[in-house]
Amino acid sequence: MATARENAINLYMHGIRDGHPRAAVAKYTGARYTQHSTGVADGAEGFIAFFEAFIARNPDRDIQIIRALQDGNHVFIHAHQSLNGGESVWITTDFFDSDDEGRIIEHWDVIGAGAPANPSGRTQVDGPTEIRDLEKTEANKALVAAFIQTCLIDRDLERASDFINPDSYHQYNPDVGDGLDAFLSHFAPASTPLSYQECFLMVGEGNFVATLNRARWKHQDLCQVDLFRVDNGKIVEHWDNSEPVPPPEEWANSGKF
Repeated sequence: MATARENAINLYMHGIRDGHPRAAVAKYTGARYTQHSTGVADGAEGFIAFFEAFIARNPDRDIQIIRALQDGNHVFIHAHQSLNGGESVWITTDFFDSDDEGRIIEHWDVIGAGAPANPSGRTQVDGPTEIRDLEKTEANKALVAAFIQTCLIDRDLERASDFINPDSYHQYNPDVGDGLDAFLSHFAPASTPLSYQECFLMVGEGNFVATLNRARWKHQDLCQVDLFRVDNGKIVEHWDNSEPVPPPEEWANSGKF
């Protein structure tokens, strides 16, 4: 029996990259397929209708799975998509739920445009991919949950070094360089337009922890993904992806969350 991780990857690669959405959704999804990508309707037929049109618009699809985590029935995928010879480049961050047979039954995503390297020369998908320290999964998830609540939601930035390694912190956000000081310069000022409200979903495996968060940029609601690598009890690397939440009248399903 295939794992949830394998089914999520195959839904991507067989269904979208290889152009077989109907066959993929039949093989890799379960009795229901609840969709939170707001432009896609629920169910198998919603997936098929959206991606048949997507495939027709984008005959050249280079899709690479950079990182894939599984945590119980949940899966996180970090992917890079280059369409039509680089005409458009997207970073996609997806969360999936699965049934007891590993077949996909629910999907959330955040899609952001590809950007140039950041001030430290790092792109949005650079960095380590090896999953290690499986025995530390729960401890690493607890660390990240405490960081999000303490520093991002409650904005107690004086405690940032309790969670982030101040001597080695690599950043993959397009606008922020390496180091704890760069993070604090970006997020600590009271005038920062970015705020966090809730960690909605967390998927951790070993040294990687991915989170799906409710956030806001000024008055615009965001669906925000943050991916962390933890080493020796401290966060040492961070990737993120952000997407505005459209108004409800534009949703094709029940919404981003």
